[in-house]
Order: sequence, then C-alpha cells, then structure tokens
Amino acid sequence: MKAIVHEGCIACGACVATCPEVFTFNDDGVAEAYADVTTENEEAAQEARDSCPVSVIDIKEQ
Repeated sequence: MKAIVHEGCIACGACVATCPEVFTFNDDGVAEAYADVTTENEEAAQEARDSCPVSVIDIKEQ
C-alpha cells in the first residue's frame, strides 16, 4: 500500500511520531511518505492517518 500526504500539511508531526517507518519531514518542513505501507507498519500508518488534524493523509492500494 502507499501513503500519500496531500497539500495542506501543517507540519504538526503527528504522523512522523506515530509511524516514522513511513513518514518523515521533507526539505520544506512538511510531512511526506517516503516508504510503502507494509503489513508490519500498516496499523501505525492508519493511526497516523487518523490522527492527522487536517486530514491530508490517504492510504491506498498500489
């Protein structure tokens, strides 16, 4: 699966703190998904998506 951080990220850090295996901050200081969502980190990635205060994260099948 693939995580996508859409425009509108406010760089709160919730996703990076919840699932650093998938999310990181880019050079612009906003979150991005740098790795695929695997069965090992799927639950944490979904928790990161659900905790996003501006709801800009999607997780989709590839």
